[in-house]
Amino acid sequence: MAPQRRAATKAPEGNGAAERRNRSSTKKDRSPREVQRLWQRPWLRTAGLGAGLVLTALLLWSNLGAEDGVTEVLARRGEVVAGRFIEVPCSEDYDSHRRFEGCTPRKCGRGVTDVVITREEAEQIRSIAEKGLSLGGSDGGASILDLHSGALSVGKHFVNLYRYFGDKIQNIFSEEDFQLYREVRQKVQLTIAEAFGISASSLHLTKPTFFSRINSTEARTAHDEYWHAHVDKVTYGSFDYTSLLYLSDYLEDFGGGRFVFMEEGANKTVEPRAGRVSFFTSGSENLHRVEKVHWGTRYAITIAFSCNPDHGIEDPAFP
Repeated sequence: MAPQRRAATKAPEGNGAAERRNRSSTKKDRSPREVQRLWQRPWLRTAGLGAGLVLTALLLWSNLGAEDGVTEVLARRGEVVAGRFIEVPCSEDYDSHRRFEGCTPRKCGRGVTDVVITREEAEQIRSIAEKGLSLGGSDGGASILDLHSGALSVGKHFVNLYRYFGDKIQNIFSEEDFQLYREVRQKVQLTIAEAFGISASSLHLTKPTFFSRINSTEARTAHDEYWHAHVDKVTYGSFDYTSLLYLSDYLEDFGGGRFVFMEEGANKTVEPRAGRVSFFTSGSENLHRVEKVHWGTRYAITIAFSCNPDHGIEDPAFP
């Protein structure tokens, strides 16, 4: 009888120990129903959703910014910038070209403004680009329209807009279109002159000055590969001051396509906004690129100025 009593006493102790030992294992091997009951607890569900949102935000940030190493946004699409200017040391690029006192950059930098060109003007001038590019367009992702030279992307090549279409051009454009183009160019010229403390009359419109339309179509030729980093003064020797007038909105009309100033470990970006003017000195101090456009269509116009009158061009005239 005594052994039986001892066995009866030990049995509960053994079962309790086994239960305690198995508690940790049941946490790992819970049934789906038990997991569901746990997930239904408000605090746990909230914590799980919060972690998911944080992870999603990190992934989104990585896709939008880390791709280009962007660490600072100079101008966000949603803000209206009255005038923002950042001075940077000038490169030596200008020393290999003829210098023009009072114009050749000695003060270098980059600026952004949203108060020079109205959104209504941007919409009107975008319509000029849309009308011209409706006559052609690149097979790849980047199409060009130059009202000065008449260059127009068609397929994998360029044609002279005025020669190729002749008198039909008068049914596409109007005198008002060309007048608006001239007025916008003059406003941009005055903005650059004021920002860099030079006379507007010392700036000469130079080539190439052109509309660009960029979408996500795969590149077909080297002209479609717009995303490579470059220096304008090296690519176009005549450039001393470069400007971009954006004619569409980042994240509304297109994704990707931000303008990125390349700096070691600290790239900076401008998010396009219709009517926004971004301008900068054209040397290596402003190495830059455009992100690939992932969706939608990005419209802009590049307007450049030279200090050398020999590199100047006239405003385009209505044919």
